[in-house]
Amino acid sequence: MDKFELQKLRDLPMEGVAERLGLGVTHHKCLCPFHDDHHASMSFSVSRNTYRCFVCGASGGTIDLVMRYLQKDFLEACRWLADEHNVILSDEGSRLQGENSKPSALNPKPFDASRYDRFFQRPWLSPAACRFLFEERRLDERVVRWCRLTSWTDRGGVNWLQIPYFSREGQLIGLQNRNLQPGALPRFRFPAGAECSIYNLPILGRLRPGEALWITEGASDCWAMLSAGHKAIAIPSATLLKPRDVELLSALNSKLSTEYHMYPDRDAPGERLFMQLQQLLPSLTHHQLPPGCKDFSELYVKTLNVKH
Repeated sequence: MDKFELQKLRDLPMEGVAERLGLGVTHHKCLCPFHDDHHASMSFSVSRNTYRCFVCGASGGTIDLVMRYLQKDFLEACRWLADEHNVILSDEGSRLQGENSKPSALNPKPFDASRYDRFFQRPWLSPAACRFLFEERRLDERVVRWCRLTSWTDRGGVNWLQIPYFSREGQLIGLQNRNLQPGALPRFRFPAGAECSIYNLPILGRLRPGEALWITEGASDCWAMLSAGHKAIAIPSATLLKPRDVELLSALNSKLSTEYHMYPDRDAPGERLFMQLQQLLPSLTHHQLPPGCKDFSELYVKTLNVKH
């Protein structure tokens, strides 16, 4: 993890981090979790992106809040923040190399697609991956094949799902490793140099004029949307979009009259992502999840249960 990745974690919206931790933020304040508080004495500074309790004196930034609230050390807190906010950190394996072998921030190590491309030519799914995809998530097998999901097991016996990211032309540009062990950290790992801003770009080549394109938060919701019969892409965070990504989405709107739709996650960060995307795509339509569904994946599974 280099200083630029660390800065990404420190720049995450403080109030959003607090909400992810389960703290109820209202008007930039909440009950302080570090003492017996009854009068919302913890305050958040949007301009400085910090928190401070005016009673017990607890204060700091995003990483400090996670460390203290979850009782994690510095590295564990960084991993938690990265997992919860889909921030890409360098793969742990690259950090085990010698200091002189690390790429500089000005000349980062490129993603070596040739090292991973063969894994997706003949995808293999472990029993753990099949349970996750087909029993828990109830995904359509055709969607799993389209996305070329595969799996592997590390030396410690931990099962991982490998999620490839392809360019619009179908070239491998990055991948995401998802830990299939419930509650385990790190939940996600990304190889060095991986580009994982927009997921499922090849679907854009199948869009017809005037057709709807759904934007989801994360690959899991994208799989559910595809399984429900819709064309969809996933965006982990509007702040991770590169200028060329924004240009691509805007061009679809002008050339194909593409209609953009979104079910934001049923929480403050999800709504915040929708607002950020709507500034980039003014035609983006908001759809409200029903009570009891935190994201579209849950809605999809519940809908299937009702049908059966």
